[in-house]
Amino acid sequence: MYLADRSAPAPEGAKTAPDRGPVRAPAVASTVLALGAVSMITDISSEMVTAVLPLYLIAGLGLSPLGFGALDGVYNGVSALVQLTGGHLADRVRNHKLIAGIGYGLSALCKPLLLFAHSLGPISVILTLERTGKGLRTAPRDALISLSTPPELQGRAFGVHRAMDTTGALLGPLAAFLILSLTVDGYDAVFGVSACVAVLGVVVLMLFVPSGVDPVPAPPAASAKDTPAKAVAAKATPAKATAATARDADRPAPVRLRDALGLLRLPRLRNLAICAVLLGLTTVSDAFVYLLLQRRTGIGDQWFPLMPLGTAAVFLLLAVPAGALADRIGRRTVFLTGHALLLAGYALLLWAPAWPALPFLVLALHGMFYAATDGVLPAAVAATVPGELRATGMALVGTGQALARFGCSLAFGAAWTLWGTGPALAAAAAGLLCCAAVAGFVLRPSAPQDTR
Repeated sequence: MYLADRSAPAPEGAKTAPDRGPVRAPAVASTVLALGAVSMITDISSEMVTAVLPLYLIAGLGLSPLGFGALDGVYNGVSALVQLTGGHLADRVRNHKLIAGIGYGLSALCKPLLLFAHSLGPISVILTLERTGKGLRTAPRDALISLSTPPELQGRAFGVHRAMDTTGALLGPLAAFLILSLTVDGYDAVFGVSACVAVLGVVVLMLFVPSGVDPVPAPPAASAKDTPAKAVAAKATPAKATAATARDADRPAPVRLRDALGLLRLPRLRNLAICAVLLGLTTVSDAFVYLLLQRRTGIGDQWFPLMPLGTAAVFLLLAVPAGALADRIGRRTVFLTGHALLLAGYALLLWAPAWPALPFLVLALHGMFYAATDGVLPAAVAATVPGELRATGMALVGTGQALARFGCSLAFGAAWTLWGTGPALAAAAAGLLCCAAVAGFVLRPSAPQDTR
């Protein structure tokens, strides 16, 4: 993985080192790398719990698929609702790191509470609070990434962040598997270690993520208004008055709720939000995919925590190339291709023979789906939203998508309970095919206007 863009020409106004020519700006900002490290550590903690949670709830506590679908939906739905609040607060207080830090801290505080919860009610409350923390931090974090990156490199920046985040998703299930294999009270040990790792993530955030975002350098615009007369007037102005005027000019106006809701009047953002919701309504949650794969292939319970490793490994390998490809050929193409790959995974689960290679094929397609969509969507959103409302715009799309996936979890759990796994997944696949076709039409490039 390379982090410097050696092919891009030096920007106008770039600093020059003696005898070495222009100093090129890094293709991935330090803010992105620091946030990637925080996400990687936090994801190790979260995925340790997520990897064992379906088995713990269904096999350990005897929860039905319908009950797990409801809990999984709430788990993601709460995050979605709070994400909108977190995005608006970050834009309003102009401190994305503060809101993100509160979210990371709340999630870290919830992890040790799992040690004392051994029934569905307390576990539901704890998971709801943990998802509240995730909802608070997601939009401010993504806004920090986009605001510190030039528009033409947004896909690559999000790809690098998602690759680092996925490294945590890769290590978390592996750690859970090792802990379950080596300890007697395996689930409690997983929850305890997860809590310690979560605290480390908060510490890294506070120490290494800058409070402000360095503006992306832009070429200075020459203006005929910048005349010597202005310079003389500036010298004639008292220093204190000049400083006060500069502070007033630089201080952005507060973001109102009306401004945030007004973002949906932007056609491109509205189309992205509609398509994210439609596709989310037919995206079966990861936990259900792993449970379906286990039942389809007969994988033993002791190997269940390793299933997310397959998805995470492919995601890790392809996140940066997929983001760079989206910057080059268009984010719409890569985004829709990702959903086509997910549809192929559903087809394998439905109709493929029980080959030994089936788990590897399904998990590879699952990972390719995330590589082509998870970082590409926020990069597309960043290109449509002004900087002062960046976190709010990302939260609007993310909230719609997550609420749609909440509905999908409820519907799929009910369909599994009533019809069985095959008809439930076939209905989801048919819905995904229809929604992808609609998204391809809605997100089509606009035709150039005839100016003759």
